[in-house]
Amino acid sequence: MANMLTPLEWDSSLTTRPEHLRSFEDAPTVRAGLDELPELPLPKGALTGAPNDYTDKLARDPFCWPTPPYASYPLATPQTDPMPCEVVGRNAKQMTGRLTFFVPEEGVAHVQMPPARTTMPLRFDQFQSLTLTTPLRPVALAKSDPHAGLLAHRAHSSWALRLAGGAETVGETIGHVETELGLFLFPPCFDADDADDDGSVTRMFVPRSAYTHFEIGSRIGELLVELNSATALQIEQAVDAQANMRSAKLGDILVTRQLVSPQQLLDAIERQAKMPMVRIGEALTSLGLVSDGQLQEALAQQKNDRSVPLGELLVRMGVVSREDLQLALARKMGYPLVDLDTFPAEAEALRKLSYAVAMKLKVMPLLVRDGRLVIALDDPARRRAAVEEVEFSASMKVVPVLAHSRSIEAVLHDAYEKIGAIGGKSATIEEAAIPLNFDMGDTTDKLVETLEKENLARVNPADEKPIEQSDNSLVRLLNNMIIEAHKDGVSDIHIESYPGREKIRIRFRKDGALRTYLELPPNYRNAMIARIKIMCDLDISEKRKPQDGKMNFAKFVAQHRIELRVATIPTTGGLEDVVMRILASAKPIPLPRIGLSERNLAELQRVVERPYGMVLCVGPTGSGKTTTLHSALSHINVPERKIWTAEDPVEITQPGLRQVQVNPKIDWTFAKALRAFLRADPDVIMVGEIRDGETAGMAVEASLTGHLVLSTLHTNSAPETVTRLLDMGLDPFNFGDSLLAVLAQRLVRRLCTQCRKTRAATTEEADELLGDYMHAFGDEPPISRDDVLAVWMQRNSRDGRLMLHHSPGCDACGNTGFKGRAGLHELMVVSRELRRLVQTGARAEALQHCALHDGMRTLRQDGIDKVLAGVTTIEEVRATSNA
Repeated sequence: MANMLTPLEWDSSLTTRPEHLRSFEDAPTVRAGLDELPELPLPKGALTGAPNDYTDKLARDPFCWPTPPYASYPLATPQTDPMPCEVVGRNAKQMTGRLTFFVPEEGVAHVQMPPARTTMPLRFDQFQSLTLTTPLRPVALAKSDPHAGLLAHRAHSSWALRLAGGAETVGETIGHVETELGLFLFPPCFDADDADDDGSVTRMFVPRSAYTHFEIGSRIGELLVELNSATALQIEQAVDAQANMRSAKLGDILVTRQLVSPQQLLDAIERQAKMPMVRIGEALTSLGLVSDGQLQEALAQQKNDRSVPLGELLVRMGVVSREDLQLALARKMGYPLVDLDTFPAEAEALRKLSYAVAMKLKVMPLLVRDGRLVIALDDPARRRAAVEEVEFSASMKVVPVLAHSRSIEAVLHDAYEKIGAIGGKSATIEEAAIPLNFDMGDTTDKLVETLEKENLARVNPADEKPIEQSDNSLVRLLNNMIIEAHKDGVSDIHIESYPGREKIRIRFRKDGALRTYLELPPNYRNAMIARIKIMCDLDISEKRKPQDGKMNFAKFVAQHRIELRVATIPTTGGLEDVVMRILASAKPIPLPRIGLSERNLAELQRVVERPYGMVLCVGPTGSGKTTTLHSALSHINVPERKIWTAEDPVEITQPGLRQVQVNPKIDWTFAKALRAFLRADPDVIMVGEIRDGETAGMAVEASLTGHLVLSTLHTNSAPETVTRLLDMGLDPFNFGDSLLAVLAQRLVRRLCTQCRKTRAATTEEADELLGDYMHAFGDEPPISRDDVLAVWMQRNSRDGRLMLHHSPGCDACGNTGFKGRAGLHELMVVSRELRRLVQTGARAEALQHCALHDGMRTLRQDGIDKVLAGVTTIEEVRATSNA
């Protein structure tokens, strides 16, 4: 903590929102504590609506901060509360604060640096490391367990990082986890030789952009020398030989290996393509004899030349045996080495993984402890891929160790033969859920192809029997379908049944549009509906009336925390349709990233930082209102505030919020939840929707008694919201006093950035857009046509001409020309004049006229700005907004 900054040392010149913090005079800016971090300017597009991946609605699994890869540490769990943290800037200066939540999909960590009372999104490229300072302690293991020694294994290893700026940093860690995001390290809370070491660790994250190379454990060459398996001279000779091999072309290497057939060539290229670059770089630079610059230059020149790893080369040269190399790798990686020829594998562990999958992956299940499966594998290079496949197959957390065996295939065969699980036999219900006739890597296309082949193979298709809902192929197919829909950002899954021998059709709704996903044979029709009903505890015998339910998909595939809302609808011919809405716990999008204009962002931040009042977000169903409100909450979500939310359903979660799901069936309504919240000492209340006068009245009362209230409403525009609520019977004076702002919004399809093309707009097209823009102002525009055109030219012109954009379609967007969605916004902030109009019961036209003169821009006008910025098309804007 040598470079720790006090609040007084923070440079206030680096703040990005000084005006918004003036309501908290005790809240200095905190971003400058990172010194070299650039400002957090609004991304290109936040001002003009340019393409921005962050505005796509996210539906991802909640982030679980990894724990050390040893059986003695607890499973990773989602973060539910703010956690103390230390942030190290790119200049190595440190700050302490609280991590509110971690959004890896966006490359952002939301942190609060006291005494500031708002959170700030910190991009991964703005810091060197982020450490959770709360110690993580290992779980207590029963001493009577015969495998306690193996389960309690944890090794201290050294780590060294070469940072992006050229500096190096070192330390100790108990295991490590490398992901696409970066490196997770686990520094011990005590020194490795401390007598009081109880295994407690802190959790440290280093973004991938912050380092160019890392090394865990001792260098392989040093370990081999230490084990007397090789001499220093032999190691040096091996490195020289490897350097010579790296200069060889791929074809030369193949000739050396005597790979002559086309298939052998393809196989060799495929194997080389799958060799992870990081592992090869580690093997070369871990000896300290090949510089990172030389390695990067070689990789850039020969992308297809992955060379032979150093360890494999040493084995081929006869310098070391494969067993010695394995022992060295085990020492380097910190994993225990298990002798499979003598280790007694438990039957329960073997039953978690089918024999076919175990043989395919060459992994040996050993133990099941505390919900984790311990497996042994003999090839460290494919550890990550093998672990992921076993976790999918066994539906549980996996802990890997390194295997030592004369023949892992023979050991596997003997072990599975003892429990009678060879030849397609299955000993457990869990294993039965995985069809043995499909590989774990099969896609939905392969599954469907197999099903169609089975149907064509029938002698008399008219006599085909209906598939049972428990059929393995159907179970796997349905699971794959839900997982693929979730990963692809699909919002709804439609399963449509047709009479006779017509196929059952499955369609996905993505970005607001439906597309056919697949079609299945008719004999799967009843089985699929029944399987879905069983998964969400509905009555499979009831087909005459609609049913509603929810599915917790994690019960069937543990690593996918997906929740689905399911509705069954009876159709003609005694059939049923099913619609499943994916309610995966999403992360809130940082407020500066949701595509608001500069004026709208500044005003919305200002009103949500107010201590009391009411802020409304309005629009039709599915327009992103809840996402916007959660983004606003994330801006003010700090431990000093108590925030209650009442939602139906709870779709977005974030740490620190107390979230309640209403249930009208038991008379637990929004109004009653709001009344209960007022007795629970809240600072901020979010009501999912104002549906009636009672809820509206309670919201106004709460906002007038010192609480900030956020809610949604189904209205078409911001001014119409006021008249709608007054029509519900609200008192105009109280409502006028409480209302701070109304944000109306719509979602439009975003142009695909991969195939987007730009051309100069003609004079007629520019005049048409300008006329459309000015139409909303009526007869007394607050700004002239020339002024509007001048702003457009400043922001979106090229060579003195306005530009128009379109996307013809490509593979990235499925040849639709659109990928993702963007928001159109209309923010009406209540000024003194507007408040007077509200209290006198003025109609929507008068409110809009006043708001436009105060700076509001309508949905259509905001959409035209985004058209000129290349976000969407004018057809999309006109289809979702009134002139």
